[in-house]
Amino acid sequence: MSTPTPRHASRSGFTPTGTIATTADRRRVVFATVVGTTVEWYDFFIYATAVGLVFGQLFFAPLGANSALIGFATVGVSFLFRPLGAFLAGHLGDRLGRKLVLMWTLILMGVATALIGLLPTYETIGLAAPVILVLLRIVQGISAGGEWGGAVLMAVEHAPKTRRGAFGASPQIGVPLGLLLASGVMALMAMIAPGDAFLAWGWRVPFLLSVVLILVGWYVRRRVEESPVFTELAERREKAHMPIVQLFRKHAALVIIAAFVFAGNNAVGYMTTGGYIQNYATNPDGPLAFDREPVLWAVAGSAVTWLISTLVAGFVSDRIGRRTTYIAGWIFQLAGVFALFPLVNSGSIGLLFLGLAILTIGLGLTYGPQAALYAELFPASIRFSGVSISYAIGAILGGAFAPTIATALVQATGTTMSVTWYLAGMTLLGLIATLLLRDRSGIPLDPDHEAEQSVSPIVGAARR
Repeated sequence: MSTPTPRHASRSGFTPTGTIATTADRRRVVFATVVGTTVEWYDFFIYATAVGLVFGQLFFAPLGANSALIGFATVGVSFLFRPLGAFLAGHLGDRLGRKLVLMWTLILMGVATALIGLLPTYETIGLAAPVILVLLRIVQGISAGGEWGGAVLMAVEHAPKTRRGAFGASPQIGVPLGLLLASGVMALMAMIAPGDAFLAWGWRVPFLLSVVLILVGWYVRRRVEESPVFTELAERREKAHMPIVQLFRKHAALVIIAAFVFAGNNAVGYMTTGGYIQNYATNPDGPLAFDREPVLWAVAGSAVTWLISTLVAGFVSDRIGRRTTYIAGWIFQLAGVFALFPLVNSGSIGLLFLGLAILTIGLGLTYGPQAALYAELFPASIRFSGVSISYAIGAILGGAFAPTIATALVQATGTTMSVTWYLAGMTLLGLIATLLLRDRSGIPLDPDHEAEQSVSPIVGAARR
């Protein structure tokens, strides 16, 4: 006699409570999430790395003396379009499903990245070169705005409630893995095509490699089942008609607080992911003037420590809660902020790496639990919109113009201490936002508990 299928269980064996039927299913979800987000963030970060190394000279130098500042501003411009990607992906993800959105964000990012690798420079086509470059960066921003929310929900909504932090860390480690891959490939090309060859063609290879990575990501993602929470919403026909309208009507304050949580992490993280440290350390007119290759390897090494601390933080948050893990992370991050530039400015590549490695401990602790934290903040019917838009706004408030602000501060004050205080302020902002939220670790995520999920998690807000 066969065992009855639980009510609302999907054909794949996933139940709306987030229990996964088999170990194979669980591994497939985690693997697909890691691979997909790694490919997406490799594409996104390879641009910032190239801005810090060569784009100022190849695309922006003819525009004026502040080519580095202009280049970093183009990194930030893409963040202004993340909310557009988040709004589109949030609406479609809550209406049509998480998986469909993830497939198309992957393609959008890959096409834009590959086209950058084929783009002629200013010397060849004049002003059209930086204009097209910025347009392609905007496409990257739209894709990134939609990617994160879908990847997070595919991981967390498939997870058992006692392991959401660990599962949620899988899309999070895609960021340091993307940075590691981007920095590593750039470092290899700096070895293979040193000097003028790197400027002529070496920088293009990492962008063109995106085509191969996108094909791999597509293959892996298409084999994963849709989120069980969305499957149940679809079966019940309980999908929100206008999820974004409902989100801002009922949870606007929560979106802003959640955005500030991410902003505190993102501003600090973009010292490397945004290309600032790479530019500062290799600038021939700067105080350090390191070669490209060792700096890129140091950044790649720090991506490994960031990956480890991010993964550990996800597991730890399942034991001690998201809020407590975050608070510890903000303390570590603040210490790393004050240690960063004294070590970078020592003139030693080894100490530069040490400064970045120390910083990444705090970055990982304030990033690893974010997927589970965000998923547990919003009701099932508007969850994709909630996590995507909060993330996109946080990216604008945090990392969007962090490299530009850091560059302007050093130019205005002549010292990196001004950057340290800026990053410390953003870290404290993240801490305050965290303290304003109740811990909701383990709250049911399925549509049966929408009323419980709709109770505000903001400290001091009415519980009923």
